[in-house]
Amino acid sequence: MNRKPERTILSVVTFISLSLLPFTILKRSFKDWIIVYLVSCIGNAFADSLLVSNGYLKYRVRPFKKNFAIHFPFDFIHYPLLLLYYNQWTLNSRPVAFILKLFPFVIPQAIIETIVEKNTDLITWRKGWTWYHSFVSLLAKFLLCRLIIAVIRKINIEKISTT
Repeated sequence: MNRKPERTILSVVTFISLSLLPFTILKRSFKDWIIVYLVSCIGNAFADSLLVSNGYLKYRVRPFKKNFAIHFPFDFIHYPLLLLYYNQWTLNSRPVAFILKLFPFVIPQAIIETIVEKNTDLITWRKGWTWYHSFVSLLAKFLLCRLIIAVIRKINIEKISTT
């Protein structure tokens, strides 16, 4: 099967995400955004490798096939970029607001993932995995990372780096 269209799509999206990444990290409170980026990379890579090793997800087209079973661009570029934007948008939000602000990030991501799963070989859902599981796992990962950065800010109250 010719996977050139999938590779082209993946390359273009990765290039766009890499181009946007410095603009999200190199802002005031650089330390906070680096922490968000690293927490999101580590958490998503862990969750993804758990799902792949248990057979729920499979990535047929992926860079670094020999080194990683996970989808490297999504786990280390695309997802952290979304999480950075979400955390920056909800920086001073109250709990109800930051929960409501999840949906403009998670709903499109779940829709795109569903379309990609049905029409390409970039991702394959197995063992009953559906759009619903992706949606709920994205919600949980976004909220968990938001909670982690909130705890770090509370611990660092004397030297708060954001306003």
